[in-house]
Amino acid sequence: MMGLAERVDAAIDAALESRIVGCVVLVHRAGKRLYGRAAGFADREAARPTQEDTIFRLASVTKPIVATAALRMIDLGLLSLDDPVTKYLPFFAPRGPDGTAPTILIRHLLTHISGLVYGQIPEDVSRGADPGPLIQLEENLRRLARGTLAFDPGTAWGYGMSIDVLGGVIGAINGNVSDVEAALRRHVLDPLQMNDTRFGVTDASRLAAAYGDAVPAPIRMAEPQRMVNADGGVEMMSPDRIFNPQAPQSGGAGMAGTAGDFMRLLEAVGGGFLSVPLRATALSVQTGALPMDRPGQGYALIGAAVTDPVSSGWHKQGLIQWGGIWGNSWILDPATQTAVVAFTNTMWDGCNGRFRDDIRDAVFG
Repeated sequence: MMGLAERVDAAIDAALESRIVGCVVLVHRAGKRLYGRAAGFADREAARPTQEDTIFRLASVTKPIVATAALRMIDLGLLSLDDPVTKYLPFFAPRGPDGTAPTILIRHLLTHISGLVYGQIPEDVSRGADPGPLIQLEENLRRLARGTLAFDPGTAWGYGMSIDVLGGVIGAINGNVSDVEAALRRHVLDPLQMNDTRFGVTDASRLAAAYGDAVPAPIRMAEPQRMVNADGGVEMMSPDRIFNPQAPQSGGAGMAGTAGDFMRLLEAVGGGFLSVPLRATALSVQTGALPMDRPGQGYALIGAAVTDPVSSGWHKQGLIQWGGIWGNSWILDPATQTAVVAFTNTMWDGCNGRFRDDIRDAVFG
C-alpha cells in the first residue's frame, strides 16, 4: 500500500506536461510538514523549474486572506459581523431586485449571500483578474454600487465580488478604502510573515508564467487571454495585470503569493490566530439551508465546508476548501489540523479539475 508521499507524487507525475505545467504542493498536519514538492516548470519556454518559493497569481485564493484579516479585526473590536457595509462605505448601497436599497451586512459579504454575483456585474467594473479598467478600488466599488443585486441579501447564495467590497471595508477602517494591502499587512501578512503575498510581485524573477488548459498540452497565455470555462462562459484573463500598480486592489482576485505563505495562513486560521469562538464560526457552515452550486457543501467564512461527504465527493464532513482560477486549490481539515496547498500555474485543471481532485484523494482518500 502506498504512503501519502507516494500517492501525492503519483498524482503530480500523472498531471505534469499534459495537464499541469508547474506546481508546488504542501501538506502539513498540526504544524509539521508531511509532504512538500515543487515540480514542473514555472516557465516552460524558458526551462525555468518551479521552486518552493515560486510566486503564483492567486485569483480567488485572495479571498480567504482578506476574510481572515476581517476576522482578526472583529477579534480586535474594529468590526462586527452584523455591521452594515454603509457604516464604513456610505456610498455602497446597490439596489435590490425591487428597486430599494437593502442593508448588506459584513456577514453577508463573508458568506457570499449579499446578492453581488459575478454574472450581474456592470461592464465598467473590474473583477480583479481581467484586463481592466485600471482605477482605484474606491472608484471600482462606486461603479459596482450602481449595479443591481441578483437577490436580497440573506435570501440566496451567489459567488461574486462580496470580498472585493470587504476589502474596501477593511481598507476604510485602516484609513484608505483603496489601500487594502496596508490593512492586510497590519493584521495578517506581517504578523504571519507572508512576505511575498501582495497586490503586486515582490520578485518578478520568481513569478510563474500563466498557462491554460489545452490538448495535447497547456498553452501559454497571451495578454489578454480568452478562456472558456466548464459552463461555456468566457473569461477574459490578464496575466500582466499583476504588474500594474494602477489596477484596483481586488480583495476577491488581485493578489500574488507563494504556497508557503498561504500554508502559514491556513495553519494560523486552524490554530490560535483567531479567538476560539470566532474560529469555530469561521470554520463551520454559516449559510444555513441556503443551497450552494455544489452539492453536500455550505459556506463558512473563508471557504466551502463539507456537510455531506457522499454527495460532495469530499471524503470527510467538516473539510474546508476553495481555489483560484489561475490554477490553485487548498483544503483545511480543522479536526486534525491538516492543511493542503496545491498551487499551479495552469487554469482550469489546477483550480477545479482533475489535478485538484487527485491531490485531495491522495491526501484524504
